[in-house]
Amino acid sequence: MTYSRFLVLLAAGGSAALLLGAFGFQYIGELAPCKLCIWQRYPHGAAVGIGVLAFLIPGAILPYIGALTALATAAIGAFHAGVEQGWWEGPITCTSGPIGGLSAEDLMNQIMSAPLVRCDDIAWQMMGISMAGWNAILSLVLAGLWIAAARSAR
Repeated sequence: MTYSRFLVLLAAGGSAALLLGAFGFQYIGELAPCKLCIWQRYPHGAAVGIGVLAFLIPGAILPYIGALTALATAAIGAFHAGVEQGWWEGPITCTSGPIGGLSAEDLMNQIMSAPLVRCDDIAWQMMGISMAGWNAILSLVLAGLWIAAARSAR
């Protein structure tokens, strides 16, 4: 096995591990994901598929695409961590908003259409970093592995 393929396995395996961890928190830990949590999963799924292709088809293009998927989920994770910390607002359908100026009927409609899980709540954290924050950090590491795989494939 070439060094490039080894790095592809590490990067794609890292995305698979992060996906499995997310599903573990959801189904074993009973922590329901919010909308932004779900959005962070899609690039990891794509990275796993790209990893399979990159393992079978040599070259630098697929690892660079893998790096883009890792950077995409890192960006979503960083955005989500900012929403959790209150640095900025998340999607309207995902966070709590002000209720001032709403009629009782509008407030009831907002409550009834609200998602079950809010994006601005931290469901779990380790060393003061939420799952979204850890996803951002680890996904940046995975992007580095993808880029290293692409450079060694040339």
